[in-house]
Amino acid sequence: MHLIVDAHQDLAWNMLSFGRDYTRSAYETRRLEAGSPTIEHNGDSLIGWPEYQSARVAVIFATLFASPGRYVTDAWDRVSYRDHNFDDAHRIYWQQLEYYYRYTDKYPDKFNIIASRVDLKRILDHWQSPTPEPSQGHPVGLVFLMEGAEGIRTPKELHRWYEMGLRHIGLAWAGTRYCGGTKEPGPITDDGRLLLKVMADLNITLDLSHMDEIAVLEALDTYPGPVIATHANCLALLPNFEYNRQLSDRVIQGIIGRGGTIGVIPLNTFLKTGWLRASGSRRDEVSLSVVADHIDHICQLAGNAQHAAIGSDFDGGFGLQSVPPEIDTIVDLHKIGDLLQPRGYSDADIAAILGGNWIRHLNENLP
Repeated sequence: MHLIVDAHQDLAWNMLSFGRDYTRSAYETRRLEAGSPTIEHNGDSLIGWPEYQSARVAVIFATLFASPGRYVTDAWDRVSYRDHNFDDAHRIYWQQLEYYYRYTDKYPDKFNIIASRVDLKRILDHWQSPTPEPSQGHPVGLVFLMEGAEGIRTPKELHRWYEMGLRHIGLAWAGTRYCGGTKEPGPITDDGRLLLKVMADLNITLDLSHMDEIAVLEALDTYPGPVIATHANCLALLPNFEYNRQLSDRVIQGIIGRGGTIGVIPLNTFLKTGWLRASGSRRDEVSLSVVADHIDHICQLAGNAQHAAIGSDFDGGFGLQSVPPEIDTIVDLHKIGDLLQPRGYSDADIAAILGGNWIRHLNENLP
């Protein structure tokens, strides 16, 4: 079974919002949360350390994420900051970073932080070696990704974040003072350009997910550091999609041209225009084959399988109720390979898509 690298999971957000413990299995989390408000807000969990072992999930891009106050509609969302209060945003993002350090200190056999190529090699070597006891398993590597950059109050502060292991930054979730974002369009601002300059000096990867297209196109033209999209799908396969969240072919080709990688999200809302759990849409309305369609679209534009990957966003505001019916937990991501093989994808291609392309990215860009 190939290694999986998942480029987007909001672990700290889930642990702080809902008290989830990802040393548990997804099934144990579901049992404990049955009938609770968590299921309404976030759905049944799809991930947990036992499933990481079964699926051979060796590395996760673990996010630092907090929602801006204008998107908070209920008291349950405690991981949020007051609009335009950047000290507040900094406090919450930094709290999540520290939480990951405490978590990995508490469970070093289960989770390790990856901040360098040496760290990455140690994790991958562990996954390639047998464990003395099957129950022991392998540690999962966590690579830090900041989703929405308002936790960085000034560009000069970025060096401290870098020292603490931050290697990927997305300037936007919704719009930020750095650039336009999802449902709040706009270009890169002067503050954004200053931040990008320091990011480039540190060779921090820019995550284009959630950025408005006008901002993305400027970044593709001007940002000299590495660029990726950790979790986004193909706009060409989503006719009449109602807001600026997916990637046009022009953007996909731009990322490919820059040597970047794109993680596809197995979320029904991003696989079928108009699908919403809240509207009573059925899970079985969207097949896992549609995920393979999005991966194939990227590969066809590239002319190879070197730029498509997975960014599941599992448990990131949705769960079991909002993914294709072929998926019960993250273990079922391997079924994507079964769908790609009849389309002419080799075993090496499938290995690249499930994990190898992200591993190459990390090897090329980690210090």
